Amino acid sequence: MIAIDLQRLNECTEDDDPSIAMAGQVGSQVKIRVGNSWLLASVRNQRQDRKAGSILANIDFLGEGIEEKLTGKLHGFRRGVTRYPVPGGMVYPASTQDLKQVYASDGRSAVTIGKVYPTKDIRAGIYIDAMLGKHFALLGSTGTGKSTSAALLLHRICEAAPEGHIVMIDPHGEYSAAFRHTGVILDVSNLQMPYWIMNFEEHCEVLLTSNGNERQVDADILARCLLKARQKSRLAESMGKITVDSPIPYLLSDLSNEIQDGMGKLDKSTNSAPYMRIKNKLDEIKGDPRYQFMFSGMLVADTMADFIAKIFRMPSNGKPISIIDVSGVPSDITATVVAVLSRLVFDFAIWGREERTSPILLVCEEAHRYVPNEKNADGNSVGTILSRIAKEGRKYGISLGLITQRPSDLAEGVLSQCGTIISMRLNNDRDQEFVRAAMPEGARGFLDAIPALRNRECIICGEGVAIPMRVSFDNLEESRRPASEDPSFVELWNKTGGEEETVQRTVLRWRSQG
Repeated sequence: MIAIDLQRLNECTEDDDPSIAMAGQVGSQVKIRVGNSWLLASVRNQRQDRKAGSILANIDFLGEGIEEKLTGKLHGFRRGVTRYPVPGGMVYPASTQDLKQVYASDGRSAVTIGKVYPTKDIRAGIYIDAMLGKHFALLGSTGTGKSTSAALLLHRICEAAPEGHIVMIDPHGEYSAAFRHTGVILDVSNLQMPYWIMNFEEHCEVLLTSNGNERQVDADILARCLLKARQKSRLAESMGKITVDSPIPYLLSDLSNEIQDGMGKLDKSTNSAPYMRIKNKLDEIKGDPRYQFMFSGMLVADTMADFIAKIFRMPSNGKPISIIDVSGVPSDITATVVAVLSRLVFDFAIWGREERTSPILLVCEEAHRYVPNEKNADGNSVGTILSRIAKEGRKYGISLGLITQRPSDLAEGVLSQCGTIISMRLNNDRDQEFVRAAMPEGARGFLDAIPALRNRECIICGEGVAIPMRVSFDNLEESRRPASEDPSFVELWNKTGGEEETVQRTVLRWRSQG
């Protein structure tokens, strides 16, 4: 706890240096001399001390720097505290010059994304290796500039590492506009994801419609028939032993025939309904044009290596990021498609341990849809695989980036696995509480600012930054922004003309589902 002189506080507010003018206020930095070093602390809260006529404040220590003998300046800043101050020690405002030293990069590769608040010229840097090595989360309510900030961050990472491997799962199709030149855009028209890459659990999600005990019966039948269909391929013969999960090409007609044969061998008393359920669903998927990107008869060839190279950008050919736009995927299998892509990242890293493969960054927009908490859980395999990547991915060189507007709907373990948290404005109390629990101790003073942040401002804390800081993001050029601008109702509702043709064209696209 420190006591701040009211008169001195008012004098500081008139200083030209914005850091000194802010000093003593909640979320600002102050420094305390201990021996020949300066301790830097952030102010957590304030209250008036009526007796002494001063202000009492609680502070959190951030780290320490050595004092230069001649000038008294602070340099060589590092996190953590060696010696604590004694009661009665003097507290000074931290100047812009001090903060420059604190935020200066310590030689690790960093990208700058904006300016440190309240200064005008200190650049905010994020250490890429530390941020990606321990996962990161970008949080913020709708309309705070979350998508643009995500695009800015990914652009900066791509500039720093032009041969990177980034996979972005984009559920609304907003990022294709931002990465037209630096990335490869994959959607239902050109994804060509082979159905046989799915493992058994993912097959069950797509092909089984029943619940309860019936589902177990259906799953046993599907496992038997799927294994037989996979064993028919030439590749399986050359490999010897395979399992129902092995990603080996098989023909959909083979699976259909195996189900038909199984049904033919039944005696009269056994029920054929489970076989009919699976077969009907399979026929329905084969005939539905919306599923063609995955269940097309053309996808039987062994394209696994090409598919992985295309999605993971190996080689990147100057386009290190692949945007996978799942907005056109039928909603009942969107989660399964995301599960397959996430599992491919994980399995590729596990089986490539001997090769020392390049690390991969998997960025998941609207993460609360895919890794929901227990209350909203729907038993989908995507939550399981993403939770596993969050817990174990670091060992295998997988980094996870979660972007969400509802952190309180995320699975609890996942957010706490994120080493760097970038929090924009959160309007909801539950979300604020959730982030408060996930943030490290030293950042508590900043947390009270979360509801009061402006658009395109954030608080960053954790492994990726030297100390917790409040940052206002850089402006991103129009051509590199995602297509997520809010429509202007008044402007659009003052225009008229061409509505009939618009409706006709929309209905046509709706009917052809393309």
